[in-house]
Amino acid sequence: MKIIKIVIVLALFLIALALGSQNQEVVNFNYLLAQGEFHLSTLLGVIFVSGFVLAWLIFGGLHLRSQLQIRKLKKQVKKLSPSEESTSTG
Repeated sequence: MKIIKIVIVLALFLIALALGSQNQEVVNFNYLLAQGEFHLSTLLGVIFVSGFVLAWLIFGGLHLRSQLQIRKLKKQVKKLSPSEESTSTG
């Protein structure tokens, strides 16, 4: 199921690139310190990719932090729970 989702996202991305490549209009883009003229398809592609990478970094960091917390809590549970040898009456 996960592979199907990846293939669908990849196909949608390729379709967006194909459609975007047809739009070669030059636009004036004002950013913080300067301005430049870019092809609209290039500008949209760069902004999309940078947003995608930024989202991966943010949510990857959150996921890593939560996994580390889970590992820490599992160690605490293992430490606080009585061992099976002392509770079993063999």
